[in-house]
Amino acid sequence: MPVMHFQVRWPDESELNCYSPSLVIKDFLQVGETYSIPKFLELVREALNIASERVRAKYGFACSQALDQLGEIETVAARFSDSSDQKITVIGFTD
Repeated sequence: MPVMHFQVRWPDESELNCYSPSLVIKDFLQVGETYSIPKFLELVREALNIASERVRAKYGFACSQALDQLGEIETVAARFSDSSDQKITVIGFTD
């Protein structure tokens, strides 16, 4: 399966390089787009779960790395839960 990485910038200007086991992430996020944290989490959860299920369909098991990545994203996002108006920006995709 084609692996895709996506980079995001958090409200504190820190950046995170994220993993997806599928190109499906490009169907959910756009480079240069800014998302509210709740919307970003909604999109990333759906995309990474779809990606993990694609791995399951092909190999017979879910992609634990995609689910671990989702957990890391959720952990970082929790640092910004005090303000609902903070934004996350998608800064790039690499494969």
